[in-house]
Amino acid sequence: MADANNGARVGIVLVSHSKQVADAVASMAAALAGVPDAPVTGAGGLPDGGLGTSEEVITEAARRVDAGAGVALLADLGSAVLTVKTLLAEGDELPGPARLLDAPLVEGAIGAVVTAAGGGDLAAVAAAAEEAYTYRKV
Repeated sequence: MADANNGARVGIVLVSHSKQVADAVASMAAALAGVPDAPVTGAGGLPDGGLGTSEEVITEAARRVDAGAGVALLADLGSAVLTVKTLLAEGDELPGPARLLDAPLVEGAIGAVVTAAGGGDLAAVAAAAEEAYTYRKV
């Protein structure tokens, strides 16, 4: 895949109500992509470690993976989606461009990480993640 971002990779933020879930999916996606330094991180739970979603945790994670090529966010459940949408609507909290992807968390993360690690731009990363909805299991 050609590097559409002049060496910068799209950052991936996995938003979950659970820090353990977000971090485990990030680790798994990086391992399956074969890229130990993949531009992916978890943003799970509350700052005190409890279950929930936090604008602060998400914003900090997005800044960690931002390399100037954009940030893609995948979320697990309803209020995680709403928290990301709120941050996007505010317009100044997340590094730009930032985009919430309509994709399942685990399968979407793998497609997004593989594509981002290969130099795909934000649109390509989104398409790879969203393609996960077409994966059939039966």
